[in-house]
This record gives sequence, C-alpha cells and structure tokens, in this order.
Amino acid sequence: MSQESPTPLLFADLGLSDAVMKAVAAVGYETPSPIQAATIPAMLEGRDVLGQAQTGTGKTAAFALPVLSNLDFNQTKPQVLVLAPTRELAIQVAEAFQTYSSGIPGFRVLPVYGGQPYGQQLQALRRGVHVIVGTPGRVIDHLDRGTLDLSELKTLVLDEADEMLRMGFIDDVEAVLKKLPETRQVALFSATMPSQIRRIAQTYLKNPAEVTIVSKTTTSANIRQRYWWVSGMHKLDALTRILEVEPFDAMIIFSRTKAATEELAEKLQARGLAAAAINGDMQQAQRERTIGMLKEGKLDILVATDVAARGLDVERISHVLNYDIPYDTESYVHRIGRTGRAGRTGDAILFATPREKGMLRAIERATRQPIEEMQLPSVDAVNDTRINKFMSRISDALDAGGTDFYRDLLQKLEGEKNVPAIDIAAALAKLLQGDSPFLLTPPVRGAREERAPHPRADRNDRGERPARFEPRFERGPRREDDRGPRPPRPEGDFGGNDGGFERAPRREIAPRGEPEPGMETFRIEVGHVHGVKPGNIVGAIANEAGLESRFIGRIDIRDDFSILDLPAEMPADLLSHLKKVWVSGQQLQMRKVEPGEDTAGSGSARPPFKPKFGRGGKPGGPGGHRGPGGPGGNDRPPRRDGFKPRGPRNG
Repeated sequence: MSQESPTPLLFADLGLSDAVMKAVAAVGYETPSPIQAATIPAMLEGRDVLGQAQTGTGKTAAFALPVLSNLDFNQTKPQVLVLAPTRELAIQVAEAFQTYSSGIPGFRVLPVYGGQPYGQQLQALRRGVHVIVGTPGRVIDHLDRGTLDLSELKTLVLDEADEMLRMGFIDDVEAVLKKLPETRQVALFSATMPSQIRRIAQTYLKNPAEVTIVSKTTTSANIRQRYWWVSGMHKLDALTRILEVEPFDAMIIFSRTKAATEELAEKLQARGLAAAAINGDMQQAQRERTIGMLKEGKLDILVATDVAARGLDVERISHVLNYDIPYDTESYVHRIGRTGRAGRTGDAILFATPREKGMLRAIERATRQPIEEMQLPSVDAVNDTRINKFMSRISDALDAGGTDFYRDLLQKLEGEKNVPAIDIAAALAKLLQGDSPFLLTPPVRGAREERAPHPRADRNDRGERPARFEPRFERGPRREDDRGPRPPRPEGDFGGNDGGFERAPRREIAPRGEPEPGMETFRIEVGHVHGVKPGNIVGAIANEAGLESRFIGRIDIRDDFSILDLPAEMPADLLSHLKKVWVSGQQLQMRKVEPGEDTAGSGSARPPFKPKFGRGGKPGGPGGHRGPGGPGGNDRPPRRDGFKPRGPRNG
C-alpha cells in the first residue's frame, strides 16, 4: 500500500476507542499522517504490519494508538512489547504511550533498558504492566532470568528495525521473536528495508499489510539544509558567529566523539551560552535531567553524539548543526531528523572541509535534495547583532523599572567626582563586558576565510564515484616499518601447478602481554565466526554493566572467542550477569583468564583468503587467465598493486 499525499481522513474515522480519542483530541491531533491513516485500521483488525517510512512521520502514534484501543486492562501480564534500538528512543516511546493513555485509568507502561537498576524494573513487573518498551539486550536478559512472561503477549512492535540492524542488535531481535506465543500480532517499522529486515519480515510476519510511504526525499521537506566550507578559519569561531546571528530557539550540535562533546560544551559555556553535553559515558539519570532542562528552556544548546541523541524529540529544537560530518549518509538523515518534526520547520547546517566534498555529494544523492552553500556571517553582521542585543538589554532594563536606587548612587558619584553621567555609564558597560572584547575584529586573511574549495578540486568530483569516507575510514600514510618486504612473486603463472594461488604463511598473533594496572583479562565466547565487532562488545558491556566505555581496555577478537581487559575485582553478581548477555546471537559466557592460559587459541587468525573465480573457470583452467599473452588472456601485464582490502564500514 503506498501513499504519496496526505489523506483527507480524520482520526475520528479510524475506529479508535473513545478513551484514546479523548487523548488524541487533548494533544490537538485532527488529521492522521499517511502512515497513521494506513497503519491504524490494519492494526485494529489484528493484522501484521510491515511499515516503511522516514523518521519524523508519526510512526509512534501509528502503532501506539491502535495498541491502546485493543488492550484488555483487566489483564496484568504484558500484552504489548515494543523493541527500540536505544534507551532514549525507548523512553520517548514510553512517554508517548503515557500521553495517549491520559484518558485510561490504571494503564501501566514500563521502559526497560540497560543502565537502569534492575530493582525498579523487577518491582514494576511484579505489580503488572500492560505495555513494555525495551532495548533488545535488556529484554533478553529478563527473559533469561524468567522475570518477563510473554505467554499472554498479543502484539510485538519493532521500531526502527534498520537502526537495530546497523547497531548489531538484529540477532537479539530474532532471539526475542522466537520466544513469542504462536498466536500474536507483529508490526515492523523501518526507514529502509535492507535484505536482512526483509528476511525477518518474511519469516515472522503472516500476510502483513505493507505500508510504504513514498517520499521524494529521505529528509523532511520542512528542513532547510545548508553547508559551510571549513577553510581558513577555526570551526569554533565559525560556530560562534552562526550562534550570534542565526535566530534559533534550541539547537543540537553533533560531534563524532564523546570527548569532543564535553570540550565543545565547555567552550560554549565560556562564551556565555546555555550549553551542555550528552554522550554515552553519562549516567542515564544525568542524560534524562539534561534533556529535561532542554525541554524546559533552561538549556538552549545540546552537544551530542549520534547514539546519545537517537530518538530525541524536543519541540523546541529548531536547528541541527553537524559540527563534524557523519561517516555515513544514514547518520546524517537521523541527525537532522531531530528538527522539522510533526510538520514544524527546521534548519540543518553542516560543516565540511574540502577533503570531505565526496561525502557531501553522497549525502545529496542519498537525500535527493541539494544542500545550499551558506555564507558565514560577516564581522560587521556579528558586530551589528552584538550592538543591537546590547541596546535591547538596556531598553528592557529601563522598561522594567526598579532603577531608582542605582540612579541615586550614580547621581551621588557624578556630583562627588564631577564626572559626566555618560562616562559613568560607559564604565559600567566595561565592567559588564569584562576582559573579552565587545566587537569582533576582521581577521588578517579575511578575504580568504570564507572561500569555497578551488575550482580545480572539481576534477576529482566524478559523479557516482564512491565517497571517500562513506565505505571506509581514511588511513594515514603508511610507515615503512608497518610491514615487512613483499615476498617475491612467482614467475609465469599466478599459482603453482594446480592453478591455485601461492599462499603466504599464516601470520602469528603477537603475545598479548599483561593488562594495565587495575585491570584483569577476561574471555568471552564470541568471535570472528559470529560476525562480532569491537563496537558490539563495548556497547553491550557498557549498557548492561553500567560501565563507562573508557574503562573497557584492549579487545582482541579471535575466530570463536575474544579476549578483553576490564577493571579488576568486578562484583561476582555483575560477572554472573555478563555471562548471560547476548552479543551477535551468542551468550558471552564471560570468565577470567587463568594465569598461564593460552589466549591465542587454535583460531588465532581469520580463515585464509579464498579467491572467487568468475564463470570462466579458475586460473589455469579453461577460459581462465594464463598470464600475459596466454590463451584467453590479453596483452596487458598483470596488476602490480595486487588485492586491496576495503577498510571497515561504519555501520
């Protein structure tokens, strides 16, 4: 089912219960969005739903409203389970359920996620809840403990399934799906539909109603997108100019690293701005307090990483600024989706260096929207803004009154010192400003500071050529000692008499050595064969143990297990819990490495590289390559650079 334009239906026409309709009217909803109009009737009928729509289109209400209408409030066991990729999104969805159930007395919803104490969750589960919203890891943990009973579950909702795939949770999602009752309703929502998500839908959904919201762009048309070339000027100075001149209510500034968020927030605070950082190293309670301050207007700027801001929906956010360009286009879409939601307008600004031009073009192709180049506010514009704000503050103070006491003091000073009142006012203004200069001064190279990349750079912009940063990380220059001399290439054919490749000897793994002081080495039963990456391991342990990622030491991934360093003397109950945590479809089974234990293992290296051959046959076979001038070949010499593996994807 496809919808391209807003439906003329009203919420009153969709068949929602009276109690839910009261809440809908209270929040001011009248006309459903396309995905809501297509999804709500299908879910009210009990059908499975496969929904595809971009972020910010109203997916939460699309499944929450029919779920609430179908609940049996006399039942205490969980009837609905919503899986979300991040804690922030789980909290947001739970809050949405609370909003939509304002007219339903006795309704109970429980968010469950890592980093929150178990006691609070267990107590709520014992009392009984109607809806559970959780992250996959914590939900599986409750299932393994026997504290979560899904025997009477009616509906499972997978929210942002593509994001769960990108974050490495898809195996955990399947593990939950396998534990569901035979008769249940499944609703899967995803912004994109990769093959893995499509496979899950085909396996676990029964004759689903397919809802696809066709969009001309993958980003909201309500968002104005601009970029600024970072050249000849520090990014912080450019950011300061934009913040002073650009009118905004609240802003999210995205940075790549956790340390960068804190550093940037401190520098903005030093400039008198109401800013705070939010990242994965912060305790969940602190993150929630920070977001609450943003909602209440006590903060105007949030400096965040991608994961920390996932699922964040604050109505005040009018601007999103990408201080660092993301590594992939999907992250960009999710970032700017924090503004321009629910029909509101928004602005997105991107800082890009000339060497990141390829990524900028990749973003334009992915979003199918041009991003306009912005001109940095000039020195004169910034100074004019500062002067106007200064004058406005004085006018506001005069209008507010209450200056009689200060007028008497200044009249006394004027008489005693025989100083004109205007000079006294100027001295007070200087005291207020402090040591920082009031006006900006033009830089020495002001004519070059805002110049875009030289036109010659366009020669390297070759249309559909893959962006440099999109498929792989940038690698610095190789040192001479990074690898030994290249072994000599065999003469004649590429391989031996059997036509195969000459194989280099298996490289041995270097000894791991002793852990750092205060750390111990642990073994977990997940490795290369399970498709695990270091980020999967760090994310799982940090979330489940409530441990800041900077306290997780070196990680060595073997074929079927991994070795990592963690703080010494971990509590026994925490270690027991981590044994049961699932990563990439495997329980960690974490244990300490015993003294003298061999940590290299029989699988200390990846399986050997096996070349893939085309239909023409293997080298040396019929139709195969026999070297220059051989049958079936050509006169070109073989490539000298050999096979170059691609770097890791940022996925």
